[in-house]
Amino acid sequence: MSDEGSYRRESARVLLIDELDRLLLLKFHVDPDAPESGHGWCTPGGGVEDGETLAQAAARELREETGLSVEPEALGAAVAMTSGYADVGWAEGLFRDVFFHLRVTTHQVDVTGLEANERKYHAGYRWWPLADLAATDETVHPLGLATLAADLVAGHTPADPIQLPWHH
Repeated sequence: MSDEGSYRRESARVLLIDELDRLLLLKFHVDPDAPESGHGWCTPGGGVEDGETLAQAAARELREETGLSVEPEALGAAVAMTSGYADVGWAEGLFRDVFFHLRVTTHQVDVTGLEANERKYHAGYRWWPLADLAATDETVHPLGLATLAADLVAGHTPADPIQLPWHH
């Protein structure tokens, strides 16, 4: 999906939606050394490791961050992407997030697979009803996530990944 080396960081993420049409989001500290600095919400996912496909990375991250094991093929094709410049302290440059979609009947989230650096940022999780997600004034990444999730729940899966606005 990208030219090798053109992105400082490429991430694979999953819109995990349950049978009650709720989207799982992970809560993270903006600055883990200063929790009072605020928090945000994002889908499970993370960086693509050397030799991984996007779907393999998404499946690995889903297992690490939620305890849910799926085969990469179960994620299907990417449904969305977003990209732009970011300086997140530990990395600076052009970033890209690619999103997959997966429906589950139910899932008890298990965060014991989080890596040490992820644990310090982790502040919780929530299964968001789509109406709550659309109405929240909390910080949710990426922009446009509520509309995309509602479209997916309605059965409108894009033929090609849609471009979401960058969030930094």
